[in-house]
Amino acid sequence: MSERLVEPPAVWADRQSRTGTRLLVSRIGTFCLVELQKLRHDRSELVTRAIQPILWLVIFGQTFSQIRAIPTGGIPYLDFLAPGVIAQSALFIAIFYGIQIIWERDAGVLTKLLVTPTPRAALVAGKAFAAGVRSVAQAVIVVLVAAAMGVAMTWNPVRLLGVVVVVMLGAAFFSCLSLSIAGIALKRDRLMGIGQAITMPLFFASNALYPIEMMPGWLQVISRVNPLTYEVSALRGLLIGTPTNYWVDLGVLVGSAVAGIVCAAALIGRLAR
Repeated sequence: MSERLVEPPAVWADRQSRTGTRLLVSRIGTFCLVELQKLRHDRSELVTRAIQPILWLVIFGQTFSQIRAIPTGGIPYLDFLAPGVIAQSALFIAIFYGIQIIWERDAGVLTKLLVTPTPRAALVAGKAFAAGVRSVAQAVIVVLVAAAMGVAMTWNPVRLLGVVVVVMLGAAFFSCLSLSIAGIALKRDRLMGIGQAITMPLFFASNALYPIEMMPGWLQVISRVNPLTYEVSALRGLLIGTPTNYWVDLGVLVGSAVAGIVCAAALIGRLAR
């Protein structure tokens, strides 16, 4: 009788690890696609959300280009502003993402998802990357409008791919921040109030509208711990070629996104209690 070969435990562990990783990635992708399906039923959302960043470019950008009150190192102010508006549009999309999960809680969907074997981090990551895809779609509109207004941006495919990565990472962090706030606030009206209270300070305490060197000392400290600052710096470097440390920018954005996913996954369970 032939002897049956038995795989050693190390092989089992390796196989389970690979299967678990693939399953996790698959579930993250599934949750992301489910979120994007919602966008198919209301495509007008992309157009309506694009109005505000376009107004920033057309009105604020054109006006301050004429005033020339903000030193930008020889770069036209409209060129300087455009990457900041892209980051702002991603922030505004992501920061209210927690409202959707409260709706899901009220509809009973979230409770059903949380009792499945799927890790909560996969649910949060799926929603975070869906927010990133929405933000990229918004960024495309802003880039096209900025180009039509004469902003001198690169069309290098590698740099544009970098823009996609940066926008997705920034949106992932801010959507996870919103989900974390939802886990604490528990109610839509509270979340909307907190979101409105922190959105503009996050925006103005960054380098989106003006260089960090123009800020008072205390605001410079806040700006240097604000992930939006690093998102804007990376976008400026990629789109218009201003000097920046990409490793620091990407390191902060990746670290912020990972920390946001971990924090949101830990707090999301409070919504189902």
